Amino acid sequence: MTWGEQNTEEEAFEQLDYCLKRGVNFIDTAELYPVPPTAQTGSRTETIIGRWLASRQCRDKVIIATKVSGPTPGLERSYIVANRQDPPNNDGTQPQLTAAQIRSACEGSLRRLQTSYIDLYQIHWPARYTPLWGARQYHVEKERQNAVSIEEQVRTMGDLIKEGKIKHWG
Repeated sequence: MTWGEQNTEEEAFEQLDYCLKRGVNFIDTAELYPVPPTAQTGSRTETIIGRWLASRQCRDKVIIATKVSGPTPGLERSYIVANRQDPPNNDGTQPQLTAAQIRSACEGSLRRLQTSYIDLYQIHWPARYTPLWGARQYHVEKERQNAVSIEEQVRTMGDLIKEGKIKHWG
């Protein structure tokens, strides 16, 4: 989560090498990372992992999990959408879980990770209201009126599986 912000690429490579030699084979990341997320460092963690995978030629030895960012009401996160393109193009669009945004996020992650598939592709922030950060009770009145339907999200993940871009989703 911190490669590219609190840790250098060299340190990340050392840590990944150390882990792989000791049998760790699951690498979890996200298009949002490193944390804390900023416009200057967004998506660096995936880029570092992709460079490591390419330099070590070890894609077949690891399981890669990454995440698509959903909406974060009240936070400016247009840089996440911008970083899905190469070169980044920030037009102010905020992350949403539409079919088009899930697809572009997946393509961006595949490019940065330098791989043809993602083992586990996850939704980082739900489009609908959910109690977060210690809240334990669901309040129907807080439901988001313009949330992308879960059916659209499920259908898009299924399409990505059929296309071989992801193996599983969550």
